[in-house]
Amino acid sequence: MHTTPQSTTADSGATPLARRGRLTARSLTGDDPALRAAYRLCRHTTRAHDPAIHTLIQLMPAVLRPAGWALWAAASVLDDLADQQDAEPAERAARVEAWTQALRRDLAAGTSTDPVRHALVDTALRWRLDLSSLQGAMTSARDDTRGRHFPDWAAWRSWCGEEIAPWVDQVRHLFEQAGAPMTLRLDRQGDFERFIDGAQLTDILTDLGSDLRQGLLLLPQEALDTCPGAEDDLRQGCWSPATAALVGELTALARRWVSRPAMTRGLHPGAATVLDTAARLLSAQLDAVDAAGPALLERAPRPSLLSRTRILVPARVRSNLAWSLTPLTVPGPRRPAAVASDPSPSAEDTALRRPPLHPDGARPPRIAADQMPSHVAVIMDGNGRWAQQRGLPRSEGHRAGTAAAHEMVYGALEIGLRHLTLYAFSTENWKRGTGEVTAILEAVLHDLDEGPVRDLDVRQRWSGRPDRLPEELVQAMLREERRTRDRTGLTLTVCINYGGRDEITRAAAALARAAQAGDVDPHLIGEDDFAHHLPHPDMPDVDLLWRTGNEQRTSNFLPWQATYAELHFTPDFWPDVDRRDLWRAVTEYSRRQRRHGAAPLVPPRTPPAVPPRPI
Repeated sequence: MHTTPQSTTADSGATPLARRGRLTARSLTGDDPALRAAYRLCRHTTRAHDPAIHTLIQLMPAVLRPAGWALWAAASVLDDLADQQDAEPAERAARVEAWTQALRRDLAAGTSTDPVRHALVDTALRWRLDLSSLQGAMTSARDDTRGRHFPDWAAWRSWCGEEIAPWVDQVRHLFEQAGAPMTLRLDRQGDFERFIDGAQLTDILTDLGSDLRQGLLLLPQEALDTCPGAEDDLRQGCWSPATAALVGELTALARRWVSRPAMTRGLHPGAATVLDTAARLLSAQLDAVDAAGPALLERAPRPSLLSRTRILVPARVRSNLAWSLTPLTVPGPRRPAAVASDPSPSAEDTALRRPPLHPDGARPPRIAADQMPSHVAVIMDGNGRWAQQRGLPRSEGHRAGTAAAHEMVYGALEIGLRHLTLYAFSTENWKRGTGEVTAILEAVLHDLDEGPVRDLDVRQRWSGRPDRLPEELVQAMLREERRTRDRTGLTLTVCINYGGRDEITRAAAALARAAQAGDVDPHLIGEDDFAHHLPHPDMPDVDLLWRTGNEQRTSNFLPWQATYAELHFTPDFWPDVDRRDLWRAVTEYSRRQRRHGAAPLVPPRTPPAVPPRPI
């Protein structure tokens, strides 16, 4: 790829620029009329299916617009296939699956006879997009054909995460590839997720009438129950006081969700303009929903031309100025189709490998499922002391500790552990020498880029503050979270720049903001509400907390999640342990009775012991 300002002429090897320095679809497609026609169709499809999305794409750099059209046209096609009323649900599901499988074949071939897929394949190859992350969204579109029922907001948000977030993430990746990353501060990720929820709720309220005519009511039961009678009235197409109250409550909720001004702090001004404009357009759309009244059940309301103009004219001025001053990375020749990312699960599954066997041939003990811990958390202590015992710099101990971390992952996969959390770098570790801190962070970055865990069935996540961490490291961690989020084996959470009290303080602040915004009732706040505002609300409680290095304290590690954890302390320094030590810790855990305040019932069965390691 080649870096060049939008307003200059490209040098040799870069994509040629169009007149007046503007990069256009023709700049990228060259003399391929079929590809140009495919992108034009995608632009038309996006504009017809969702004018607001088309407007936002026009605020992107010109070089990214064709890719934006291709992505949103593909999403629109899948949505239309799932909603077609000329076929039964099973047939619609089959059509979505057939389109998805055809895309898989087209990616392998590097081209397509279908114009939308042709543009999408070109976009994926040209911009090095990993379309495997769209598998969940495509599966969700297929499942939509059978109808949806959401018992509560949590289930509804999960659906939003599957349906919308992967497509938005592809757009964010486009910005990264162009050298203008749409990277949110990590303490604003929650705001972004709620913004996506607000956008989806706005869309559902806008299309309420057409969805009801198809027999769809895509609102959670938890919301419907707040206005007795509203659900029955809606299903009968009747506008009533209960219906009006429900729509009013949901419109106000969506407005709070999309109004997140702090979300764009620190963003590139061009990317910030796109998100800010999206929020203002959504607010205008909600105004139209509010004003529609009974007509909401007859047709989709739209903001007036005047309100849209007031939003878009200054936005276009700001975005044009921002992008004209920004050096962008222009894609060079397309990469070969042979290495294209496959959106089907089989493509990634075949690439995943099993963990290597232990050099001594050791195998994990068999432990009954009801005696296995679900979540093991490890304080990897003793790296520096291990190095000092050998007359080496402390930094060498951290490099040696990386191999032990790999062993833990291998052992966790082999024994069937679901969650493993490793304490790699605490907020207090900044007190150490610069060389040691650099060695720790460089080891983490190298492992993210080239480590052996990348090709295992491991979903990678991280927890901690982004403050003071190198931007390259933060981006690598976010990249691996996106790349591995659909994996179903082990969930590996690495805590970097993490402090337990800090995590609790930030969760309390987020809960206070939610109460102030009216999202929660402060008089009814419970433990579940607090846990929902932690960085990873789905992280299960720690069953077993293990610390190496002959220290017996928990050091501000997962205080909320480890309240009832069994504690396991061992004397070996971290670089000296391997997967057999993890198995031994799990075996010890299985022998303990966990009562949580209750009286003991029956003694646990004793699993076979793991043979001691030879010294």
